[in-house]
Amino acid sequence: MESVKKSSGAEEVITVDVQTAKDLLNLGHRYLDVRTEEEFKNGHVENACNIAYMFNTPKGRVKNPKFIDQVLALCAKEDNILVGCQSGVRSVYATIDLINSEYKHVYNMGGGYIAWVGTGFAVTKEHRNVEL
Repeated sequence: MESVKKSSGAEEVITVDVQTAKDLLNLGHRYLDVRTEEEFKNGHVENACNIAYMFNTPKGRVKNPKFIDQVLALCAKEDNILVGCQSGVRSVYATIDLINSEYKHVYNMGGGYIAWVGTGFAVTKEHRNVEL
């Protein structure tokens, strides 16, 4: 399996497989999880930052209008950022938006959280208190 794939078009998205993603994280890249808060709470890559790219509404998913501003509050445009979502689709769009906003070192994790879990890599899950 090829570990790095580039898309064609004006925005050049570099997509890496989960093994390469893990290696990049070990080298100090930041993991930006663009799933919803609910998805994130059900499990996420260790040390991930969560900024939803889209929100669930009664009419379906809508793009987070403050996404770039929220990322800018956490990450400098020169930071090495690995973007992931549930299956690798939302993260492509988020990566394109980041590149178009002049982020310099942004990578998309192909296959998303599903591929990460399927490989057996470590995840963090929120502990919920259950009242009796």
